[in-house]
Amino acid sequence: MSAFDLKGKKGLVLGLANEHSIAWGCTRQAQAMGAEVVASCLNDKARPYVEPLTQPLGVDLQTCNIETPEDLEKLVAYAVAKLGRLDFVIHSIAWAPLADLHGRVVDSSSTGFARAMEVSCHSFATLAKLCTPHMTQGGSMVTMSYLGADQAVPHYGLMGPVKAALESLVRYMAQELGPQGVRVHAVSPGPILTRAASGIEAFDALMQSNVAKAPLGRLVTLDEIANLSTFLCTDAASGMTGQTIYVDAGSHAVN
Repeated sequence: MSAFDLKGKKGLVLGLANEHSIAWGCTRQAQAMGAEVVASCLNDKARPYVEPLTQPLGVDLQTCNIETPEDLEKLVAYAVAKLGRLDFVIHSIAWAPLADLHGRVVDSSSTGFARAMEVSCHSFATLAKLCTPHMTQGGSMVTMSYLGADQAVPHYGLMGPVKAALESLVRYMAQELGPQGVRVHAVSPGPILTRAASGIEAFDALMQSNVAKAPLGRLVTLDEIANLSTFLCTDAASGMTGQTIYVDAGSHAVN
C-alpha cells in the first residue's frame, strides 16, 4: 500500500451531473486509486446522464438535493451504512439563480444571494457536521473554489463573494476539525466547461483569456483537477490542511 493511493479508503463524492463534471472526474480517479465510493447526483432527472458513467465502475449512485436537509442526512446515512466509515468527502456543488448571477452584485436579491450561499458554501459546513462523526480515522474534506474568490473576475459576479466565503469557511473548518485528524481544503481549478460553468456569461471569453495569460498557455483538464483533489485525500497529503490550492495552468500567479 502506497501513501499515494486510496486503497482501503471509503469516500463520498457529491455533485455529479455528466461526463464533464469535476465530481465525476474525482469519482473516477478515486475509484481507480482503490477507493470505494458512494456518489450523488441532484435528482432522478440527472440520473440518466450519470448512471451510465458510474454503473460500469460499480460506483453506488444516489440522489441528493443539497437544499433539502433530509436528502443530505439520508445520503450520509446511506454512505456510512454502505461503507462502514468515511475517509474522504469531495463537495463539488455550486449554484446561483441566473437572474442574480448575470446581474451586478449590487443588484442581487437577498433571496438569490442567500440561496447561492446555502448551496455553494454553507452546505459544505453542513456536510462536515454530518460526516465527521463517521470519519473515525481522520481523513479529508475537499471543496471546489475559483480565482473569482480572490480577484474580481468579469461576469463571475455573485459567485465571487460566495466562493470567498467558502475559502474562509475552509480555514475555519480546518482549525475546528484538525484535532480530529480531519483535513480541509479548497481546490481552485482554472475555467473548465462544466454544467455549472455554462451558466456564467461570456464563459468562452473567460476560457480564452485564461489560455492567453496562463504560464502553461492552456486550460487544465478534468483529470488534472481530479488528480489534485484525490491526492489531497491520500495519506501523502497528511501534513496539509486549511489551504486553497490552484490547478489552473498558473493563471492565478500572473495579472
